[in-house]
This record gives sequence, C-alpha cells and structure tokens, in this order.
Amino acid sequence: MTNGKQKLYRDLKQRILTLELEPGADLDETQLSKEYGISRTPLRDVFRDLAGEGYLSLESNRGASVSPLSHTTLRDFFLAAPMIYAATARLAARNATADQIVELTDSASRFDEAIEAASTTQLAIHNNRFHQLIGLMADNAFLLPSHNRLLIDHARISQTFYRAEDPTLKKPLADAGRQHADMIEAIRQRDEDRSEQLVYEHWALSREFIQRSLTPASLNIGL
Repeated sequence: MTNGKQKLYRDLKQRILTLELEPGADLDETQLSKEYGISRTPLRDVFRDLAGEGYLSLESNRGASVSPLSHTTLRDFFLAAPMIYAATARLAARNATADQIVELTDSASRFDEAIEAASTTQLAIHNNRFHQLIGLMADNAFLLPSHNRLLIDHARISQTFYRAEDPTLKKPLADAGRQHADMIEAIRQRDEDRSEQLVYEHWALSREFIQRSLTPASLNIGL
C-alpha cells in the first residue's frame, strides 16, 4: 500500500471502532480522496479490503457505508462471541510465542493506563488490540476471521458502556484489567482449560457491561 492508502486504511478502522463513523454512515469518496491525497481506484481498494474484514458494507447503487449494528447483529454477537472467544483462547495457550506474550503484556498495560487516564476511546482501542493479539496467537486460519469480525462489533458496542469517568465502573474496569493479567499468565503456562475458563469469566463481565448500557435506568418518578 502507498502511504495515503495505509493511512486511510488505519484511520477508517479506528474511526469505525470508536464510533467517530457511526454504524450505517455513508462514506464520501470525493472528500476522502481529497483528504488522503489518493485517487478513486486505491480508495476503492481500501473499501474492498475493509468490507472483506467486516468494517464496511458495499452496495452497487449506494457505495460504501459503515457496517450496521442491528438487533440481529447484537443477537448473533451474543450467541457466537463466547464460543469463538473460548476456542481462540484455548489455541492461544497452545500456540503463543514468547514474543507474542510480551506484546500481549504490553497491550494489557496500555489498557490499564487508559483506565487511569479515564479515556473511553483508549479503553476500547486497547481492549480491542489485546483480544486481537489473542486471535493471532491462536494461529488458526478458520477462527481468525470470525474472531476479528466479532471484535469489530465488540469494540463498537463497548463505546456505549466503557465510561471511564463513571465512578460506578471503576471496580468492574479494574476487574477487567486483572482478568487480562490472569489470561496472560494462563497462556504463558500453556494452560488451555484455565484460558478457556477465564474467557468465560471475562465474557460474563463484558455481558454485564453491555446489558447495563442497553437497559434504561429506572425512572425516579414521584407518584
């Protein structure tokens, strides 16, 4: 990729994961071509790459748009995520290299720093990267595409519940950080059963976050 294409590819991914580009939003080819200094052909190459990974949807009469987050998407996400995350974690414990474990540890530290900085965006980005690395550790060509596709929507959904400035989330976020550390240790010890168990515990915490964000708070109405 040329520099302009690489930057567009990276930037669009981050803008989608952080909801700067909202689900379903149309992409303006003219504006993006001008902004990144590339012609329509390489621009559309990037769109096709991102569509293949699940970030974008391409329609002949509409062009490129951000992949939607629908009720069906959420249902399918809740059904598939724990199974695929667990299988990926088992293989990560089996196949991870020493260098990958070092990188995973660094990623976990960045997540912890985002908690301290109370940065919602950075929490989502570094949590996404942590789990991407576990997918790479698994080293399985069949699981990786599904795992990464789940992480796209997981990151986007997380923008609705990772409210780092919310004092009620301080303990659950700290728990998430500790679970990351436990997962790293289980992978380092090649403990597949423990890795799988920790993923289910981590998923339960994520599900609690998500359900809290999707459930309206009780209304305080005086009668």
